[in-house]
Amino acid sequence: MIDLKKRRVWIGLATAAVFSHASVSAQDAYPTKPITMVVPFPPGGAADIAARPVAEAMGRYLKQPVIVENKAGAGGGIGMAQVAKAKPDGYTVLMALSSVVVLPEADVIRQRRPMFELSQLEPIARFTADPVVLVVKADSPWRNFEQFEAALRARPGGHTFGSSGNYGTMHVPFEQLNAATKTSMLHVPFTGAAPAVVALLGGQVDALATGPSTVAGHIQAGKLRALAHWGEGKIPTLPEVPSLKKSGVPVTYLQWTGLFAPASTPTAIATKLREAAKFAASDVRAARSLEAAGTYMQYLDTPEFTAFVAKDADAMAKVVQRIGKVE
Repeated sequence: MIDLKKRRVWIGLATAAVFSHASVSAQDAYPTKPITMVVPFPPGGAADIAARPVAEAMGRYLKQPVIVENKAGAGGGIGMAQVAKAKPDGYTVLMALSSVVVLPEADVIRQRRPMFELSQLEPIARFTADPVVLVVKADSPWRNFEQFEAALRARPGGHTFGSSGNYGTMHVPFEQLNAATKTSMLHVPFTGAAPAVVALLGGQVDALATGPSTVAGHIQAGKLRALAHWGEGKIPTLPEVPSLKKSGVPVTYLQWTGLFAPASTPTAIATKLREAAKFAASDVRAARSLEAAGTYMQYLDTPEFTAFVAKDADAMAKVVQRIGKVE
């Protein structure tokens, strides 16, 4: 006579083995349907500019479409939170800006529950990393940074700068600049970089700090003028633009774009995404698309990108805390 208790154990083990095998097989087969790449800003910004050629190249590698979905709001927080809380199955990924390391800390400073935690996202790869550029309208009275700084000193709080949202990659650099030069400007947040650029072109704000790719076309068309940048040395796409450090202002800020997946994504799936990201980073079409937009590929693989994110998060937390004290 069969021991019913032992039989139940055998059935349970067999069932578990079947489900385990099915799970492994599903991961091995990944992907079997289109993947959504969330861009947490409107079309036309730095994250969107990087996402589109990268998504197309990754889709060719994975043999499934990678569809860009713009999910704007809360300075990028809504889209970032959507991916942070998504099912970790590899079918929802995030093309984030560097503000991803800032927003959770900013919510804490403002005594709000964070929309997401950085620990809820798993770094896959970095694609671009550009110093932000200080731009004004081409018909403005400022032809260089020294003239711009003099105007700020002459009218404290009398000039405006636009941004993609509070504590975003267009807001933080100006707060750094204000602190370093002991000047003040009125912050005017928009829903993304592209709307902020439209506002600058229309004269609704006086200046912006943004990635080169967002404004390169307008600079080349003679509609905007770049006065300085927050980097070291020269920017390859704007070699004539001096750094703020050259003007005696000791500030730096990189606007980078990177691919993230929800935390706890199975290793096999994360590896496939990593392989696809590496393929996109070496893809000639993707590189040319970025260069045409005014930026260029600065790829970091998963281990290096993970370390980079941790270091940047630590540095930006200190900046955000300083901003919070000012506010």
